[in-house]
Amino acid sequence: MPPTWANARRLLCVRLDAMGDVVMTEPALRALKQSAAGRSVTLLTSPAGAEAAGLLPGVDDVVVYEAPWMKASLPRSSSRFDRALACRLRGMRFEGAVIFTVYSQPPLPAAMLCYLADIPLRLAHSRENPYQLLTHWVRETEPQQGVRHEVQRQLDLVGEIGAGVHDNRIRLKLSASDMDAARLQLERIGVARERPWVVVHPGASAESRRWPAECFAEAADELSQAGVQIVFTGSRRERSLVESIQSQMRRPSYSVCGRLSAGELAAVLASAPLLIANNTGPVHLAAGVGTPAVVLYALTNPQHTPWRTPSRVLSFDVPCKYCYRSVCPQVHHDCLRRVTPAEVVKASLDLLAADSATKSRMALHAASRHRCVPPPRDGRGERDVVGAARSAST
Repeated sequence: MPPTWANARRLLCVRLDAMGDVVMTEPALRALKQSAAGRSVTLLTSPAGAEAAGLLPGVDDVVVYEAPWMKASLPRSSSRFDRALACRLRGMRFEGAVIFTVYSQPPLPAAMLCYLADIPLRLAHSRENPYQLLTHWVRETEPQQGVRHEVQRQLDLVGEIGAGVHDNRIRLKLSASDMDAARLQLERIGVARERPWVVVHPGASAESRRWPAECFAEAADELSQAGVQIVFTGSRRERSLVESIQSQMRRPSYSVCGRLSAGELAAVLASAPLLIANNTGPVHLAAGVGTPAVVLYALTNPQHTPWRTPSRVLSFDVPCKYCYRSVCPQVHHDCLRRVTPAEVVKASLDLLAADSATKSRMALHAASRHRCVPPPRDGRGERDVVGAARSAST
């Protein structure tokens, strides 16, 4: 019997870019997993994507691959590893492959890999006719005919083969060990979680997406003056950035920069009242645990805003927006630089107040129905999947 998507039980899903992109693919991966009984989903992803893969409930296995056609790939002088990977994938006997890309990425190199691995069904968006490289393809219409949110784009792709979900929010699974580790890290640095506190993540992989360090310092000082504790997060490579911001602050702050795995960072965000960050991967982790976010959103591309979680997206409109560049081609960086610390402080206090009001309404509603009041925010670690922990808005 020829293979069909309906009877394909072993799927390879290809998502070779950054952690945030992988997280935004979660609803589509879950849709594929749930659309056929007994289906297994293996994710082929980058080292950065693999950090978050364990948080995705629809993923059963992970294969890490630094594809030579992706920007972050390390240089190499031989195709030996790529040929070996094709052989490895062939031996895993996948029945279908779904290739997830942003519209600016070509799908055909990954399609060729899947073709060489003898995977009989292959689906992707494609701007040009892929001929035999893809058995099923959706013509690429972005950005000429509008740009969808990245989550919706990938849900639309898998919808072409009959996969869908009732709840299209990003959902993450947090382990008890990650929740315990996050709690211990916060206790160790002295955060009093019964008092207001926020996570500030000032880094981003691209220079064009980073709000200036001095602006983060000023906003953090003003929030601290208002009684809000500041907890900085970041990767090991971002320690110098966080230390620079802290050195410019007049008031004390906390840092767990470089000390958290992706799962532990998600657990910290799950207990945090608010995240303040650039357009970067932790914003999508926050969406997956229902945490409100203030996002300093460089107008490099429009499709990566917080998905279905309370948020304030701050930017300054400029004629050169949607440049898709890693470094500001105009040098001035006005789309971010002209967002003021005062705007960030106001947006943060507004979201903190709204979240507090929501919790109060939930408590009153529960009491009126003679039920137990829901646990405080730091008790949400009792649940494995926390994407629906708060009421979310689109």
